[in-house]
Amino acid sequence: MTCPLPDSWQQWLGDEFSSPYMQSLRDFLATEKAARKVIYPHSSDWFRAFELTPLDRVKVVILGQDPYHGPDQAHGLCFSVRPGVRVPPSLSNIYKELASDLGCRPVDHGNLEAWARQGVLLLNTSLTVEQGNAGSHRGKGWETFTDRAIITVSEHAAPSVFLLWGSPARQKKSLIDTSRHLVLESPHPSPLSAHRGFFGNHHFSRANAFLVEHGRDPIDWQLPEAPVSHPTQG
Repeated sequence: MTCPLPDSWQQWLGDEFSSPYMQSLRDFLATEKAARKVIYPHSSDWFRAFELTPLDRVKVVILGQDPYHGPDQAHGLCFSVRPGVRVPPSLSNIYKELASDLGCRPVDHGNLEAWARQGVLLLNTSLTVEQGNAGSHRGKGWETFTDRAIITVSEHAAPSVFLLWGSPARQKKSLIDTSRHLVLESPHPSPLSAHRGFFGNHHFSRANAFLVEHGRDPIDWQLPEAPVSHPTQG
């Protein structure tokens, strides 16, 4: 498989695709497909986060874990779902914090491409999952690749903000140069943990304040009423 990344990322991550761990990951995914298992998202969306957010435009990194494992949900951006899909509970809580922090109006869709196009890298640590089986592709090699992506942002992007929500995301802090970038940590926005410190964390306003302080344009966190169109892949 040739490197599927845009040029801005390929310079730093292209060699990963010829590494032994990536070959093992390819073999695993091929075996899963041969066993007629359904994998989300569609392969054309595995690297969607990198396509929508070039390295030289990264301003904020939000880390998720697995893609959504239900039909028609995942499309390569953490916490985001395709147009027409019900807003998931964790994203609903993100909207609530946005409303409290910045007065953003909650929208009735869960498509976050408008953020990605502004420089918000919406990165899951594992880029695929089996239908209905959360965590099924963890430890197969994706984490090695996405760790390299985090390190690449840390080393080569302009001063940016990393939003680390929940224990798995917070474990990535050691990969980030905190002398250059702002790292904000809190519990995960899941209904199981949001009330333990996600609500009231003011991460969105704090991220924008950091960007402005470093001469960068802030993120417009207000999503459009109509989601950005991205055709569903078969």
